[in-house]
Amino acid sequence: MTSTSTPPGLARFNALEEHAAFAALHEACAATAWVRRLLTARPYATPEDLYAAGDAAMAELTAVDLEEAMAGHPPIGRPKPGDPASAREQRGMAGAPEGLRAEMLELNLAYQEKFGHVFLICATGRTGEQMRDAVKERMGNSPEQEREIVRTELGKINRIRLARLVEEEA
Repeated sequence: MTSTSTPPGLARFNALEEHAAFAALHEACAATAWVRRLLTARPYATPEDLYAAGDAAMAELTAVDLEEAMAGHPPIGRPKPGDPASAREQRGMAGAPEGLRAEMLELNLAYQEKFGHVFLICATGRTGEQMRDAVKERMGNSPEQEREIVRTELGKINRIRLARLVEEEA
């Protein structure tokens, strides 16, 4: 199952029992359909194969699956308590001035009221101002446009999380 060319983190993931692999993938994306699709394609020869499978599974998610995936994400500016990944991904808001955090909270609420779900963006590497500007810009989208942007953003987040999963030390 594992060759000498398979990176150690990926070999470890490939060797996980199904329930442990499910849990690891569910941490990357809360959509059960996405997790199951990636589980059935194990083992992966390369990280790129895993990322491609993640992208393909993301493209096939239904609107209900996307809702399930989004439900696993806290609002920008309020990372999941006790979750270092959530805090790391939202680092751009961590040191933001109080006024910007308050504005982001108001924008999050307005976005959620309009679209029925949290504002989702791949926050890694973005400043608080960039995230605020993105939510303001996206408020003008139709629900259909926004659903496809969310799908793209989720795909970016999932790739980062999958990379972290297969690069982790034992």
